Amino acid sequence: MATGKKLVIVESPTKMKSIQGYLGDDYEVLSSVGHIRDLASKKDIPAEKKQAYGKYSIDVENDFDPYYVVSDRKTKTVAELKRALKAADEVLLATDEDREGEAIAWHLLEVLKPKVPVKRMVFHEITKDAIRAAAENTRDLDLALVDAQETRRVLDRLYGWDVSPVLWRKVGSGREGAALSAGRVQSAATRMVVERERERMAFVSADYWGVEASATKASASFSTRLARLDGAPLARGTDFDDLGQLKKAVVVLDETAARDLAAAIEAVGEASVTALEAKPGTRSPKPPFTTSTLQQEAGRKLSMSAKHAMSVAQRLYEKGYITYMRTDSTALSAQAVTAARTQAVELYGDGAVPLKPRTYRNNAKNAQEAHEAIRPSGEFFRRPTEVSSQLDRDEHRMYDLIWKRTIASQMSDAKYETTTVTLAVSADGKSAEFTASGTVYTFKGFLEAYEEGQDEKRSDADKADDQALPALAVGDVLALSDTEPKGHSTSPKPRYTEASLVKALEEKGIGRPSTFASIIDVILDRGYVFKRGQALVPTWLSFSVVRLLEQHFADLVDYDFTAALEDDLDAIARGEQQRTAWLKEFYFGSDAHVGLRNIVDNLGDIDARELNATRITDVATLRFGKYGPYLDVIDPANPDAAPRRVNIPEDLAPDELTVEKAQELLDAPVAGNRVLGENPANGKLIVVKDGRFGPYIEETEPEVAESVDPDTGEVLESAPVVEAPAPAKGKKTAKSAAPKNRTASLFRSMSVDTIDLDTALRLLDLPRVVGEDPESKEPITAQNGRFGPYLKKGTDSRSLESEAQIFDITLEQALEIYAQPKYGARRASSALKEFDADPVSGKPIKVRDGRFGPYVTDGETNATIPRGEQVDDVDFARAVQLLADKRAKGPAPKRTARKTTARKTTAKK
Repeated sequence: MATGKKLVIVESPTKMKSIQGYLGDDYEVLSSVGHIRDLASKKDIPAEKKQAYGKYSIDVENDFDPYYVVSDRKTKTVAELKRALKAADEVLLATDEDREGEAIAWHLLEVLKPKVPVKRMVFHEITKDAIRAAAENTRDLDLALVDAQETRRVLDRLYGWDVSPVLWRKVGSGREGAALSAGRVQSAATRMVVERERERMAFVSADYWGVEASATKASASFSTRLARLDGAPLARGTDFDDLGQLKKAVVVLDETAARDLAAAIEAVGEASVTALEAKPGTRSPKPPFTTSTLQQEAGRKLSMSAKHAMSVAQRLYEKGYITYMRTDSTALSAQAVTAARTQAVELYGDGAVPLKPRTYRNNAKNAQEAHEAIRPSGEFFRRPTEVSSQLDRDEHRMYDLIWKRTIASQMSDAKYETTTVTLAVSADGKSAEFTASGTVYTFKGFLEAYEEGQDEKRSDADKADDQALPALAVGDVLALSDTEPKGHSTSPKPRYTEASLVKALEEKGIGRPSTFASIIDVILDRGYVFKRGQALVPTWLSFSVVRLLEQHFADLVDYDFTAALEDDLDAIARGEQQRTAWLKEFYFGSDAHVGLRNIVDNLGDIDARELNATRITDVATLRFGKYGPYLDVIDPANPDAAPRRVNIPEDLAPDELTVEKAQELLDAPVAGNRVLGENPANGKLIVVKDGRFGPYIEETEPEVAESVDPDTGEVLESAPVVEAPAPAKGKKTAKSAAPKNRTASLFRSMSVDTIDLDTALRLLDLPRVVGEDPESKEPITAQNGRFGPYLKKGTDSRSLESEAQIFDITLEQALEIYAQPKYGARRASSALKEFDADPVSGKPIKVRDGRFGPYVTDGETNATIPRGEQVDDVDFARAVQLLADKRAKGPAPKRTARKTTARKTTAKK
């Protein structure tokens, strides 16, 4: 029986407590923990629906009708929501006000099927006033936003499930290939990173020289740079193109000419001022943060990845410190403008703000997310010093950044004056002109509070001077000293960082603010790029993927086409286009578009070998195989012989594999291949090698001894020792007439240079039988695996703490490990942190160190702590959020179909 309470459903459990407190006892606030259902996997579709929905969980022949299922992990959540619904007389769907939030609300409506009135409750900040106002000013569900989200979900499923299998077959297979995927946005982002690396590979560096000197008047000195020689401008880095060619007529000095000229000028020792030019200027503040600019600045100033930045911002929002963090709007509410201006005056004086409040134009094509920029929440902004004790380190740094940017956005312009001086000197029959610039801020304005960071510049040599100049006048004679020639080389465009890639994606109209972090996370996880410092370096795998997409799916990775898809989704969100008609054109094609199905059905033959090949030299070709990149080297003297394979170092960037580097790899002696001795049991030789998959031991025939260097133990090149593919790990191989040599991988703690014969023999004898379980009579073995050392008894395995235990552990110690619960007390003792019970599962939360790094668990759900976050920074609230995010992402294990909806119905208005 209804109690008169209103049921409020939010997305995140972190919000529940605060919102419940603001609304009072007349409301019950519960969380859906993200999406409660999604497109079914193939195994979840009933047999009678397989024909229509079996391939994509979408009936493409029937208006692209999706087949949804409630995941196993959400059945408990749905049951709890239904229980609360029975006691409610009204439902307020309070998910985020964006497409994803609107879709979550619609799915809740479809699954719960409430018989009481349903309203949409939206807010942009979690403060008492905002929450109460949102509860009193509700609206209906926006089905256009739902259609836009569903169109995007269907589009991504069709794209990914049609294109990804082509990558599996033609680029990679097995262990590496299984991770490959294609997506309409991730593929375009990967292509951008690869194209930048191609530019770097094609870049030809150009050398040029200049002359610098120190000019002094009285006791004041400043730096000057040679700008013109006999009236002609001297070359700078920007005067060369990417092929090292000059773009205009300039004087290019070589080292000899620069040194001779510097010596002649030093001998003269003075120069006269021939020109002075002073120009006033102003700088205006940047707008308050959007999602994109926040990710960029968090990367530049706080060294946070896009994913980490969004995670921290999410926590600040849910704790009520900032407004909604997924937005492409630069607008501030009237109360926010007043708060920012008031604090600027309090901190920096009456002149800190202009007479009229600043407004910023929104350059986004369609601000479909929240309708205000990211700013501190509330009518009066809390200063960072006031909240430092309430936030963890990353939250405080992020809040400080947002607070400063918001305050600065309403402050006055900065005013400055730039003075440029020209000095003339005659030396060695040549007229040389030096220039120097100095900037002085006459009014700092917004710079008192905040200055936006910058991405990496291409050439430090071309940066403008920023120094103080003494009072000068035309005709003044200054002393010149420390005259030095300076050599410079042009440099290629810098690689993308997460910040600059987000900026480039936004400029091209690819993706939306809420997706940038996930895009970068996907291409990192797929192995398409890796990080070197802050730079995103593409792998050779990504080169093969992009080459295939460019050759056979050109339209799908075209930047304009990808951006147009975003515009079309925006049009659907505005109700200007129809979901079904648009999907039909995208998938089946039209006069204007080929259509995804037509592309996939008419791919033709794809030469996988050629696709995964890049010519480096006349004899060496880089290929990307099942286990990574390698050089395929042809012997010019015997071109019909099998090519030699040379491994590529994992950390070698593509643009660093030059002709010279390739030759260096070809000429390098083979690492390892050292004979350790003879196995006394069978007389075979034990050789240590450094293979494609790491160092390993091989037991080989004794005739190899004839080709061993007696002094070093190294196997000579003529020796019949062939690199083994890898130690077998349970994989069946084709039968061969000759028995296969035994192999064993070295432990991580071992080295090819120091391993001895006894240790090698022990490795070859693994797995080691520790003993027999007295109860089950099953043997217990100790061995090393892909995820580290472990014990095995039948199908029951238990991790060991170190590799040394494989050789040392006794039967008694092994039985003690098996006597403990697999996920209970034994692991509890290894918890790095322990917290109170999770609000969803009701079980205590622990932080543990796992095989993939530290993670948070409540015994049911495991959530990896993201890269860039430290265990010390994870508090209870953060742990709850990580678990909630993992649950919302959906289950990886097997699911069974629950209540389904084959076709959505119009929500009751």
